Amino acid sequence: MSGTHSDEPSVLQHHFDNLGQQFEASALGMWVFLVTEVLFFGGLFTAYMVYRMTYPEAFAEASHQLNIVLGGTNTAVLIGSSLTMAMAVYAAQQGDRHKQVLFLVLTMVLGMVFLGVKSVEYSHKFAEGLVPGPNFRFEGDAIHAQLFFSLYFVMTGLHALHMIVGIGIMAVLTVFAWRGRYTSRYHTPVDVSGLYWHFVDIVWIFLFPLLYLIDRHGAVR
Repeated sequence: MSGTHSDEPSVLQHHFDNLGQQFEASALGMWVFLVTEVLFFGGLFTAYMVYRMTYPEAFAEASHQLNIVLGGTNTAVLIGSSLTMAMAVYAAQQGDRHKQVLFLVLTMVLGMVFLGVKSVEYSHKFAEGLVPGPNFRFEGDAIHAQLFFSLYFVMTGLHALHMIVGIGIMAVLTVFAWRGRYTSRYHTPVDVSGLYWHFVDIVWIFLFPLLYLIDRHGAVR
């Protein structure tokens, strides 16, 4: 893309020739960041799978202590948030300020619903003595069940932390969108933030079956 537009100087950084080049660099930067995130979560998934195959019965018994209804609800909530995020990106590309704000707010609300449900799940695990540590209680292979719950809290906790960061980003985007910063020519922050949000959602899509659906065989808790 060549040439500049009259509104570009306010958003175009000095080291780029035009907004198109700036967008491509920003998108590339986000993809590189997401690759590092894939490697990060990939290590956790690999550790989980190794222990899952080593202690299949203990992991299955421990998995049955998770609430599949709450986990399924959160899965639906995150899929809905991906939809609202995609609509926010589309609204930004169209330069529709009101719809940008609407869909960004909806994305934040769904993200907070997810965190609220997750906090309820965590409180249940604390009440049931399923938090790894000296007070851990489990009928069965407690040692390896504790290993399962260690991975459960680490993986879902890190995912929740990414959700909190994402909600913070959405809040900043909403303020700027309300002020009319994003137009049909400049919407790079919304686009790249959308990539981040979709990635966090995809991580949960893998976490849910791995943690909640082990050897369920129709048993719903």
